[in-house]
Amino acid sequence: MGKLVFVIGGSRSGKTSFALAGAAKAAGSGRRVYIATAQALDGEMAERIEKHKAERGSAWDTLEEPVHLDRAIRSCGGARVVVVDCLTLWLSNLLCGGLDAAQAEEAFLGALAALDSGVQVYVVSNEVGMGIVPENETARQFRDMAGRLNQAIARLAEEVYMMVAGVPVKVK
Repeated sequence: MGKLVFVIGGSRSGKTSFALAGAAKAAGSGRRVYIATAQALDGEMAERIEKHKAERGSAWDTLEEPVHLDRAIRSCGGARVVVVDCLTLWLSNLLCGGLDAAQAEEAFLGALAALDSGVQVYVVSNEVGMGIVPENETARQFRDMAGRLNQAIARLAEEVYMMVAGVPVKVK
């Protein structure tokens, strides 16, 4: 596996901007791949997705993959950098789709480990465990799944950043 950088924080904390800037710097003139897990399930989300694509520009190849992150990672041959954005949307897609999240996580982690050593990967996720205990079972399940996955990614990562109001705080 190449270098893994994990970027975590609250909603609208600047995670994606930080990851894209770091990845662009690391890529130089090499191929850049952005793996998007968001789905355009309504008009507002479709507009967000199009806006983000435009902001990234033509320097980035975008793969839209809401479920099979392992396949998306494996398709990034020749890339210098890969940005995966974001794990919590991906987990939500798995949970809402009734899919086996544990199996999907294992496949994703395996695909990361199999990447060429020259590839730098930025993984973006939301920190969802700093609030109150959710009132319903599904929300608690999601929070627990996200917490476990975030821990697994942080263990693998060479660098971990927590974004706080647009400011990156290096954790590891």
